[in-house]
Amino acid sequence: MNLQEEFKKLSEKIKQYRDEARVQMHLAKEDVKDEWDDLEEDWDRFRTKVDEVLHDADSASQEARQTAHKLGEDLKSGYQNIRNKLK
Repeated sequence: MNLQEEFKKLSEKIKQYRDEARVQMHLAKEDVKDEWDDLEEDWDRFRTKVDEVLHDADSASQEARQTAHKLGEDLKSGYQNIRNKLK
């Protein structure tokens, strides 16, 4: 194989990898965006729950506190997961 053929073959392989990477990046962006949108809905629920617990701190049930805490931990993990995917 001569030099021109080698570079043509290399160039074609790089183009293929580049195109595949572009598609994967696009899909990853959509995947992360969907994950973000879901977390934003959970964030709104969390803020509402925390506001309820804080407003009625004395009378808030242990179950309500645990629910708010669990949702907060899940949100924290979800946002950390997104941060890691974007690195």
